[in-house]
Amino acid sequence: MTRLFIPLIIFLTISNAGWANKLLIPMDGSQKNHLKAYGISYWILKNFEMEMDWLLNYRGGSFMVPFNQKFAAEMTVRGVSYEVISDAQGGQILAEISAADVNMDAVKLQKAPKIAVYSPKSKLPWDDAVTLVLTYAEIPYDVVYDDEVLSTKLPEYDWLHLHHEDFTGQFGKFFQYKDFPWYREQKREAENIAEKFQFANVPQMKLAVAKRIAEFVSGGGYMFAMCNATDTFDIALAADGIDIVETMYDGSPADPTANNKLNYGNTFAFKDFKTIPYPYEIEFSDIDNQPEERGVIESNDFFSLFQFSAKWDPVPSMLTQNHQTIIKGFLGQTTAFKNRVVKPEVVILAENKSSKEARYIHSTHGKGFFTFYGGHDPEDYQHRVGEEPTDLNLHPNSAGYRLILNNVLFPAAKKKKLKT
Repeated sequence: MTRLFIPLIIFLTISNAGWANKLLIPMDGSQKNHLKAYGISYWILKNFEMEMDWLLNYRGGSFMVPFNQKFAAEMTVRGVSYEVISDAQGGQILAEISAADVNMDAVKLQKAPKIAVYSPKSKLPWDDAVTLVLTYAEIPYDVVYDDEVLSTKLPEYDWLHLHHEDFTGQFGKFFQYKDFPWYREQKREAENIAEKFQFANVPQMKLAVAKRIAEFVSGGGYMFAMCNATDTFDIALAADGIDIVETMYDGSPADPTANNKLNYGNTFAFKDFKTIPYPYEIEFSDIDNQPEERGVIESNDFFSLFQFSAKWDPVPSMLTQNHQTIIKGFLGQTTAFKNRVVKPEVVILAENKSSKEARYIHSTHGKGFFTFYGGHDPEDYQHRVGEEPTDLNLHPNSAGYRLILNNVLFPAAKKKKLKT
């Protein structure tokens, strides 16, 4: 009897497809694999040129798409939970979330963005949370670095990720590791690119790269940055024409009056910060909230997502979709941003109120958008140099990693007039 019962369920599911016209991908606690659900959504957009609905604040930010047996089969293979519903039920959901008195909305996702990850070609002794989750979610991406950016390749992409990168040209301020093979390889790679493009030194080359990336965003691109790519990007732009690095990096001492000359008008997110020029001090500036200032440890390190109006503020609503509103904290070379240095026009998406720090911020720049997410790896509290990469098979429902994937799908949203 049992052998007949299971095939019967499969038969009924397939045969009902004629009048069950929608697939709902729930993103609340019922979802078995939140991270791969984003990959399925990307796969549908990329391969079938079909619009799908992102249901903001409905069951954790669920997705809904017209029924297709290929979609259902692929979700089963990837371990993604889904529900087969009728077209009428889909209409009821849309009617429910469109009501004026509920904080929900539906956003149309139209086209899968073409993704680039800015990363060195040399092997580094740390991983990148974004490449880990893109690979796990089965979302394709290209790797670009200084050579491609300076060769004007960026306009080929819609979305650019920056992670553990030092745009001030100080090789991550890891001078204490100068005799390690990975440090020497990183230094040699950067110096070769600087020489190829006829820059006098690596800091000048990295500034040029930062300015090209800024042009990409101004022209309508989407940029997502984590860890020390967040603060060093703005530091480099603010220090255009000012020597903020010591002799071992550019052959000349840092300008002792550099902090009085910084131009915050050049920056994306931060203002009124001061650089830290000392080569053995791992911090780049006072943007980052340092451990002794934070007053939290791993056991009580959490940050809260803000709630936004889905109908009036769809962009921050998309970026904060989650099945949890309290997220486990995690460290990085840049962990969090002091609230006092965040520009007033920048939207704080998540913060740790007890330590008065922003963890996740977003705004526009020109015609484009940027998002900065503090920390290195949402499922590894203190990732150390040389540690093994996080195995996301152990974290398929990671709320911290979901924030990254919200940014991946955000460029696919249908453009409309937005408040922010």
